[in-house]
Amino acid sequence: MTYDIATLLKRNLQEVFGEADDARRQAVAAEIFASDAEFHEPHGVFRGPAEIARIAGVIRASHPDFQYQELGPAEVLHETAGRVRWVSGAPGQPPAYTGTDFIIARDGLINGLYLFFDPLPGEGDVSQDKTRR
Repeated sequence: MTYDIATLLKRNLQEVFGEADDARRQAVAAEIFASDAEFHEPHGVFRGPAEIARIAGVIRASHPDFQYQELGPAEVLHETAGRVRWVSGAPGQPPAYTGTDFIIARDGLINGLYLFFDPLPGEGDVSQDKTRR
């Protein structure tokens, strides 16, 4: 099955990086990522759906109560690329951090995922300061 860019961005944010259940996270990653997909983030590059799901689980375990909230609709470019801005933090608390996910898609699957941390209001550049999601 293939998906449009906006759906891929939302599913990645909520059902891969926001998912607490390892089996569900792995299943969704296998469904929305191409077999040769890469995830680029400030601390490394992770390849393949299983490895992307694994690192998403590591990140999730570091703050299991955090939730991701999109800051607006996904922006799509030519049905091959898109981005979504988001915040993350504990429910009822101010966001702990914010970022932007960029994807490149091929044949309706994520081929490249790129994470950029964004400054919270009142912060300067955070690209080198933050830990993984």
